[in-house]
Amino acid sequence: AAVGLCPYRVLLARRGGALRALCGSMRGLAAGPETHFGFQTVTEAERREKIYQVFESVAKKYDVMNDSMTLGIHRVWKDILVHKMNPSPGTLLLDVAGGTGDIAFRFINYVRSVRERQLQRKLRHHQNLSWQEIAESYQEDKSKSLGDSQVVVCDINKEMLKVGKQKAQHLGYSEGLSWVLGNAEELPFDDDKFDVYTIAFGIRNVTRIDLALQEAYRVLKPGGRFLCLEFSQVSNSLLSRLYDLYSFQVIPVLGEVIAGDWKSYQYLVESIRRFPPQEEFKAMIEDAGFFKVDYQNLNSGIVAIHSGFKL
Repeated sequence: AAVGLCPYRVLLARRGGALRALCGSMRGLAAGPETHFGFQTVTEAERREKIYQVFESVAKKYDVMNDSMTLGIHRVWKDILVHKMNPSPGTLLLDVAGGTGDIAFRFINYVRSVRERQLQRKLRHHQNLSWQEIAESYQEDKSKSLGDSQVVVCDINKEMLKVGKQKAQHLGYSEGLSWVLGNAEELPFDDDKFDVYTIAFGIRNVTRIDLALQEAYRVLKPGGRFLCLEFSQVSNSLLSRLYDLYSFQVIPVLGEVIAGDWKSYQYLVESIRRFPPQEEFKAMIEDAGFFKVDYQNLNSGIVAIHSGFKL
């Protein structure tokens, strides 16, 4: 009798295994599609949580680590980005993933410089004004040093925004600057609102890059410009090998020594290698609807500035 029951037990075991497999696949579907976190395969939900934890962990040492990892060259790259933007007084900028304010502060400095030159030219063309009239005109224009320009810094991470606000207060930036907690994949802004959208070293940390690009297109005014500064693919083979050696052997060590965080900087290095190369990313920007898309390699493609227009 016991032998006769064996086929039923086998059948039940098989059905149980199939049921467990089905439940496992259903749990996988509930967690969302698979993606990558550095070189790990994770669900989209897991990736978002892990990246949030990375930047929450590194926020306080973020600027120091940027200087250490790039030997300060990141400052030059960001200067080039803002000069490429060439904002004029009245420009409305959205800087996404810009929590520590590096692009925002450069934007404000640049617009103030343009405004100051405009003011000096205006006064030179009014040689017949009295000293008092010149002084009054200068003070009136000086009080509007940004000429109605505004920069909105949007970041998903509260700690990064906190660091940025502290820097702004310490450096004396307040006029024309606001901070918003928001997700690049679902921006909390109206359509056709901004003249320029920038994202510097942030888009590779976005889980759905396609959604972030669509959102960038949506919030820009017709004629608005998209600018992205990001690590990219090195074109020189010798430099590429040296860069890999430095990235994987030195940067995580710096992360441990300076920030006490090896894993976060290991991820940041891996995330650079998983980011699409220049031509592939250019095609993604075009797919989002942008025109006149191009890119400029800096330092043999260690980083690239991608540009596109909403027409």
